[in-house]
Amino acid sequence: MSTLTASAPETRTASPYGLSFGHALRSEWIKIATLRSTWWSIGITALLTVGIATLIASTVSAADQFPMIQAVVSPIQFTMLLAGILGAIAVTGEYSTGMIRSTLAAVPVRGMVLAAKAVVLGALLFVASLVIFFAAALVITPIAESKGLGLDWADFDVTIRPILLASAAMAVFALIGVAFGFILRSGAGAIAATVGLLFVLPIISMTFNMAGDAWQWIAEASRYLPMSAAQYAINPVPEGVDGLSPEVAYLTLAGWVVAGMLGAWAVLRTRDA
Repeated sequence: MSTLTASAPETRTASPYGLSFGHALRSEWIKIATLRSTWWSIGITALLTVGIATLIASTVSAADQFPMIQAVVSPIQFTMLLAGILGAIAVTGEYSTGMIRSTLAAVPVRGMVLAAKAVVLGALLFVASLVIFFAAALVITPIAESKGLGLDWADFDVTIRPILLASAAMAVFALIGVAFGFILRSGAGAIAATVGLLFVLPIISMTFNMAGDAWQWIAEASRYLPMSAAQYAINPVPEGVDGLSPEVAYLTLAGWVVAGMLGAWAVLRTRDA
């Protein structure tokens, strides 16, 4: 007599590869939003932007005919470092704590991890910078109007456009930090590389402006550095003046982002966490 053996019901588990990009975005947002360094960086960026903008607006006189919107966006020369460093530590912090292994176990498609982190950080920096620049503009408006140099909000190209482009540039700087974070995986190394590219190299290249024609190519090449390209994009040079056109400046900034993301993706997919 044969006995029938009841087989255990098959247990099905959801494949991790079915994880949607939306879930990956939500996960990255939770990780970034719960880091104190994120909000400290944004808070310091806000203080520096408003403080420097107020200082510039206070020292300008009506005789200078200074475009007051420049007081609002000029602090980007300093706050760009905070954006880049925030992008770097958002990645290297996971490597230093080992959390990256959990992240890659939950989202095995490594390109999705990179894309989600880049989208969240880029969007966060763009929106935060937009709010900060508009806040700085509101703060300096009474000072500007008292000197007859009020902001012309009706002129998109003069007032709104520089703020939008400066906010986009901050997002680009953060993505450069993200790229270095994935490529180098070291907090100190990624921060040093980010600061070197955004701040140190432009200063070094300036010394070659006085070195004669033989070294002029270095000065010309420096126009394609991220900070220089951002300045050309935010403040277009008049026609006939030497420099990058707005279109070339936009492409340059986009090129830095694409090159950084491709480099980060290549390292992330070929090296163990």
